[in-house]
Amino acid sequence: MNAAAEFPIPGSLVEALAGARRIVAMTGAGVSAESDIPTFRDAMTGLWARFRPEDLATPEAFARNPKLVWDWYQWRRELVAAAKPNPGHHALVDMAALFPDFLLVTQNVDGLHQRAGSRDVVELHGNIAKIKRVGDGATVESWADPDDGQSPRCAETGALLRPDVVWFGEALPRQALARAAEAAAGCDAFFSIGTSAMVYPAAALIYEAMGAGAITVEVNPNATAQSAEVSFSLQGPAGSVLPALAQALKRRLGR
Repeated sequence: MNAAAEFPIPGSLVEALAGARRIVAMTGAGVSAESDIPTFRDAMTGLWARFRPEDLATPEAFARNPKLVWDWYQWRRELVAAAKPNPGHHALVDMAALFPDFLLVTQNVDGLHQRAGSRDVVELHGNIAKIKRVGDGATVESWADPDDGQSPRCAETGALLRPDVVWFGEALPRQALARAAEAAAGCDAFFSIGTSAMVYPAAALIYEAMGAGAITVEVNPNATAQSAEVSFSLQGPAGSVLPALAQALKRRLGR
């Protein structure tokens, strides 16, 4: 018996979703962890064990030592490049095909959703594979590590380059957050998947959906602060829960 068949999906959830048209699914670090990408705080291993994420993922840290921060993110990019989408990622692709309007909102920066085949993805915290210039924030398509051991600079302007991710103390991308909030406030069902529900403003999106009367579904191995408030709390890993849910929905919808 496969993992999808093993996780019990409430029939009442399947029936509630059968008539839904507009879905928002928000994913967090737990989904990436199932692809063996360490969560942000668990990533401090090996050469980086003596640092805290707060010591490296801030504008102040980059200003102090851009090369150190760049090297840490280069190490993380290598971890991401070696990872593969897991059954949870693929199940979200399957689910998107079942509804007329399906928006995937992610707090993850690894791009695994896109690699799995998801098309309409809002990245709240940026993308670790993308690089931008310090100053104007323009995306840079290519760069080279300098021979002098310094942090890379833009060949065109000479500006320092940095990962296109949101650091501690920085605001989320305005357009991304606005689109996610608008979709949450107008959806029929909202999924919170693999997130601790502690990082705001992303954690507030589910309340936008609740305020609009949407079905709310939490998928997480452990209970969170939102578990008692959602319509359905499915306690299990996304890689088991989501494939089972996708299969149940396909059967119900005759797909």
